Amino acid sequence: MKKILLTSLVASAFALSAQAADANALVTHTEMGYIQTDGNTKTKTFNLDAKAKKAWDKHVGTLKIDGQYAQNDDIETKNKYIIEANYDYMISTKFSFNYLAGYKSDRYAGFAYQTYTGPGAKYQAVKTDNHNLSVDGNILYSSDKSYVTKDTNNYSSYRVQAIYAWQIVENLKFSQEASLRGSFENTDNYFAYSKTALTSKISDIFSAGVSYKVDYVNKPLAPKNTDSTLTFNLIMDY
Repeated sequence: MKKILLTSLVASAFALSAQAADANALVTHTEMGYIQTDGNTKTKTFNLDAKAKKAWDKHVGTLKIDGQYAQNDDIETKNKYIIEANYDYMISTKFSFNYLAGYKSDRYAGFAYQTYTGPGAKYQAVKTDNHNLSVDGNILYSSDKSYVTKDTNNYSSYRVQAIYAWQIVENLKFSQEASLRGSFENTDNYFAYSKTALTSKISDIFSAGVSYKVDYVNKPLAPKNTDSTLTFNLIMDY
Protein backbone atom coordinates (compact mmCIF):
# COMPACT_ATOMS: atom_id res chain seq x y z
CA MET A 1 0.00 0.00 0.00
CA LYS A 2 2.84 2.38 0.88
CA LYS A 3 4.59 1.57 -2.42
CA ILE A 4 1.39 2.29 -4.34
CA LEU A 5 0.90 5.59 -2.49
CA LEU A 6 4.54 6.60 -3.06
CA THR A 7 4.31 5.71 -6.75
CA SER A 8 1.12 7.77 -7.07
CA LEU A 9 2.74 10.77 -5.41
CA VAL A 10 5.80 10.55 -7.70
CA ALA A 11 3.59 10.22 -10.79
CA SER A 12 1.51 13.22 -9.69
CA ALA A 13 4.65 15.29 -9.14
CA PHE A 14 5.92 14.43 -12.61
CA ALA A 15 2.50 15.26 -14.12
CA LEU A 16 2.41 18.65 -12.38
CA SER A 17 5.98 19.31 -13.48
CA ALA A 18 5.08 18.48 -17.10
CA GLN A 19 2.03 20.77 -16.96
CA ALA A 20 4.16 23.62 -15.61
CA ALA A 21 6.76 23.01 -18.32
CA ASP A 22 4.03 23.06 -21.01
CA ALA A 23 2.60 26.30 -19.59
CA ASN A 24 6.05 27.92 -19.73
CA ALA A 25 6.99 26.56 -23.16
CA LEU A 26 7.92 28.89 -26.02
CA VAL A 27 4.93 29.17 -28.40
CA THR A 28 5.29 30.53 -31.93
CA HIS A 29 2.79 31.44 -34.67
CA THR A 30 4.00 32.32 -38.17
CA GLU A 31 1.98 33.33 -41.24
CA MET A 32 3.80 33.62 -44.58
CA GLY A 33 2.64 34.51 -48.08
CA TYR A 34 4.70 35.03 -51.23
CA ILE A 35 3.79 35.72 -54.89
CA GLN A 36 6.22 36.19 -57.78
CA THR A 37 5.32 36.69 -61.45
CA ASP A 38 7.59 36.97 -64.51
CA GLY A 39 6.97 37.59 -68.20
CA ASN A 40 4.50 40.26 -69.27
CA THR A 41 4.29 41.36 -65.65
CA LYS A 42 7.10 41.20 -63.13
CA THR A 43 5.99 41.45 -59.52
CA LYS A 44 7.04 40.29 -56.08
CA THR A 45 4.85 40.36 -52.99
CA PHE A 46 5.84 39.12 -49.54
CA ASN A 47 3.86 38.98 -46.30
CA LEU A 48 5.04 37.93 -42.83
CA ASP A 49 3.00 37.89 -39.63
CA ALA A 50 4.83 36.21 -36.74
CA LYS A 51 4.36 35.98 -32.98
CA ALA A 52 6.43 34.37 -30.21
CA LYS A 53 5.23 33.98 -26.62
CA LYS A 54 7.15 32.80 -23.55
CA ALA A 55 5.85 32.49 -19.99
CA TRP A 56 7.76 32.31 -16.69
CA ASP A 57 5.16 31.55 -14.02
CA LYS A 58 3.36 34.91 -13.62
CA HIS A 59 5.51 36.64 -16.25
CA VAL A 60 4.65 36.53 -19.98
CA GLY A 61 6.68 38.04 -22.81
CA THR A 62 5.33 38.44 -26.34
CA LEU A 63 7.05 39.60 -29.54
CA LYS A 64 5.09 40.35 -32.73
CA ILE A 65 6.35 41.17 -36.23
CA ASP A 66 4.00 42.13 -39.08
CA GLY A 67 5.44 43.18 -42.44
CA GLN A 68 4.57 43.53 -46.12
CA TYR A 69 6.88 44.20 -49.07
CA ALA A 70 6.04 44.51 -52.78
CA GLN A 71 7.74 45.32 -56.10
CA ASN A 72 6.29 45.99 -59.55
CA ASP A 73 8.76 45.85 -62.47
CA ASP A 74 11.63 46.12 -59.96
CA ILE A 75 10.11 49.30 -58.48
CA GLU A 76 9.26 49.14 -54.79
CA THR A 77 5.55 49.78 -54.17
CA LYS A 78 5.13 48.72 -50.53
CA ASN A 79 7.46 48.60 -47.55
CA LYS A 80 5.75 48.41 -44.19
CA TYR A 81 6.54 46.61 -40.95
CA ILE A 82 5.53 46.72 -37.30
CA ILE A 83 7.42 45.29 -34.32
CA GLU A 84 5.74 45.11 -30.90
CA ALA A 85 7.08 43.74 -27.61
CA ASN A 86 4.73 43.22 -24.68
CA TYR A 87 5.36 42.16 -21.08
CA ASP A 88 2.52 40.91 -18.88
CA TYR A 89 2.50 40.29 -15.14
CA MET A 90 -0.45 38.02 -14.28
CA ILE A 91 -2.42 39.19 -11.25
CA SER A 92 -5.01 36.45 -11.78
CA THR A 93 -6.03 34.07 -14.56
CA LYS A 94 -8.09 36.89 -16.12
CA PHE A 95 -6.27 40.12 -15.25
CA SER A 96 -2.72 41.32 -15.83
CA PHE A 97 -0.63 44.49 -15.85
CA ASN A 98 1.50 44.97 -18.95
CA TYR A 99 4.03 47.16 -20.69
CA LEU A 100 4.00 47.78 -24.45
CA ALA A 101 6.76 48.98 -26.79
CA GLY A 102 6.14 49.35 -30.52
CA TYR A 103 7.93 50.49 -33.68
CA LYS A 104 6.24 51.00 -37.06
CA SER A 105 7.73 52.04 -40.41
CA ASP A 106 5.52 52.80 -43.43
CA ARG A 107 7.15 55.17 -45.89
CA TYR A 108 4.27 55.01 -48.40
CA ALA A 109 1.92 56.29 -45.71
CA GLY A 110 4.38 59.13 -45.16
CA PHE A 111 5.99 57.93 -41.90
CA ALA A 112 9.71 57.24 -41.57
CA TYR A 113 8.79 55.68 -38.22
CA GLN A 114 6.29 55.71 -35.37
CA THR A 115 7.29 54.64 -31.88
CA TYR A 116 5.07 54.18 -28.83
CA THR A 117 5.66 52.80 -25.35
CA GLY A 118 3.89 52.72 -22.00
CA PRO A 119 2.12 50.73 -19.26
CA GLY A 120 -1.35 49.26 -19.33
CA ALA A 121 -3.64 46.41 -18.30
CA LYS A 122 -5.26 43.40 -19.95
CA TYR A 123 -8.49 41.53 -19.13
CA GLN A 124 -9.58 38.11 -20.36
CA ALA A 125 -13.28 38.82 -20.77
CA VAL A 126 -14.30 35.45 -22.25
CA LYS A 127 -12.50 32.09 -22.18
CA THR A 128 -14.40 28.95 -23.17
CA ASP A 129 -13.64 25.91 -25.33
CA ASN A 130 -14.85 27.72 -28.46
CA HIS A 131 -14.68 31.46 -27.70
CA ASN A 132 -11.89 33.73 -26.43
CA LEU A 133 -12.05 37.51 -26.00
CA SER A 134 -9.36 39.70 -24.43
CA VAL A 135 -9.30 43.48 -24.11
CA ASP A 136 -6.40 45.73 -23.12
CA GLY A 137 -5.49 49.39 -22.86
CA ASN A 138 -2.24 51.37 -22.52
CA ILE A 139 -1.15 54.92 -21.74
CA LEU A 140 1.69 55.73 -24.14
CA TYR A 141 4.41 58.16 -25.08
CA SER A 142 4.50 58.38 -28.89
CA SER A 143 6.83 59.83 -31.50
CA ASP A 144 6.05 60.11 -35.24
CA LYS A 145 8.63 61.16 -37.84
CA SER A 146 7.60 62.30 -41.33
CA TYR A 147 9.32 60.49 -44.20
CA VAL A 148 9.11 63.63 -46.38
CA THR A 149 9.77 66.63 -44.10
CA LYS A 150 11.76 64.71 -41.44
CA ASP A 151 9.76 66.58 -38.77
CA THR A 152 9.07 64.73 -35.52
CA ASN A 153 5.86 64.91 -33.49
CA ASN A 154 6.10 63.82 -29.83
CA TYR A 155 2.88 63.41 -27.84
CA SER A 156 1.09 61.50 -25.08
CA SER A 157 -1.33 58.89 -26.38
CA TYR A 158 -3.36 55.76 -25.69
CA ARG A 159 -4.11 52.41 -27.28
CA VAL A 160 -7.13 50.17 -26.76
CA GLN A 161 -7.33 46.73 -28.32
CA ALA A 162 -9.68 43.74 -28.50
CA ILE A 163 -8.78 40.25 -29.77
CA TYR A 164 -11.50 37.64 -30.40
CA ALA A 165 -11.17 34.01 -31.51
CA TRP A 166 -13.95 31.53 -32.37
CA GLN A 167 -13.21 27.84 -32.88
CA ILE A 168 -16.06 27.15 -35.30
CA VAL A 169 -15.27 23.43 -35.69
CA GLU A 170 -12.22 21.35 -34.82
CA ASN A 171 -10.23 22.37 -37.93
CA LEU A 172 -11.71 25.81 -38.65
CA LYS A 173 -11.05 29.01 -36.69
CA PHE A 174 -12.22 32.63 -37.06
CA SER A 175 -10.31 35.51 -35.44
CA GLN A 176 -10.77 39.26 -35.24
CA GLU A 177 -8.29 41.82 -33.94
CA ALA A 178 -9.07 45.54 -33.66
CA SER A 179 -7.13 48.41 -32.10
CA LEU A 180 -7.27 52.20 -31.84
CA ARG A 181 -4.24 54.35 -31.00
CA GLY A 182 -4.59 58.11 -30.65
CA SER A 183 -3.28 61.35 -29.20
CA PHE A 184 -4.63 62.85 -25.97
CA GLU A 185 -3.58 66.33 -27.11
CA ASN A 186 -5.05 66.24 -30.61
CA THR A 187 -8.11 63.99 -30.90
CA ASP A 188 -7.96 64.15 -34.73
CA ASN A 189 -4.62 62.35 -34.65
CA TYR A 190 -5.48 58.65 -34.38
CA PHE A 191 -4.75 55.31 -36.02
CA ALA A 192 -7.07 52.31 -36.36
CA TYR A 193 -6.12 48.74 -37.23
CA SER A 194 -8.19 45.66 -37.98
CA LYS A 195 -7.31 42.08 -38.91
CA THR A 196 -9.97 39.52 -39.84
CA ALA A 197 -8.77 35.96 -40.44
CA LEU A 198 -10.06 32.47 -41.18
CA THR A 199 -7.72 29.50 -40.74
CA SER A 200 -8.08 25.79 -41.48
CA LYS A 201 -5.87 23.11 -39.90
CA ILE A 202 -3.90 20.91 -42.32
CA SER A 203 -1.84 19.04 -39.70
CA ASP A 204 -0.76 19.43 -36.06
CA ILE A 205 1.68 22.18 -37.09
CA PHE A 206 0.49 23.59 -40.43
CA SER A 207 -2.65 25.52 -41.38
CA ALA A 208 -3.89 27.41 -44.42
CA GLY A 209 -5.49 30.80 -43.92
CA VAL A 210 -6.81 33.98 -45.42
CA SER A 211 -6.61 37.35 -43.69
CA TYR A 212 -7.82 40.87 -44.44
CA LYS A 213 -6.00 43.78 -42.77
CA VAL A 214 -7.09 47.42 -42.69
CA ASP A 215 -4.71 50.18 -41.55
CA TYR A 216 -6.40 53.58 -41.16
CA VAL A 217 -4.71 56.95 -40.52
CA ASN A 218 -7.08 59.81 -39.72
CA LYS A 219 -4.51 62.55 -40.54
CA PRO A 220 -2.41 60.91 -43.25
CA LEU A 221 0.89 62.23 -44.54
CA ALA A 222 0.11 60.40 -47.81
CA PRO A 223 -2.86 60.97 -50.20
CA LYS A 224 -5.09 58.19 -48.81
CA ASN A 225 -6.33 57.39 -45.31
CA THR A 226 -6.72 53.62 -45.65
CA ASP A 227 -4.28 50.87 -46.55
CA SER A 228 -5.79 47.37 -46.91
CA THR A 229 -4.13 43.99 -47.49
CA LEU A 230 -5.73 40.67 -48.45
CA THR A 231 -3.39 37.68 -48.07
CA PHE A 232 -3.51 33.90 -48.42
CA ASN A 233 -0.99 32.32 -46.07
CA LEU A 234 0.71 29.15 -45.00
CA ILE A 235 0.61 29.13 -41.19
CA MET A 236 2.90 27.28 -38.78
CA ASP A 237 2.18 26.89 -35.05
CA TYR A 238 4.90 25.38 -32.91
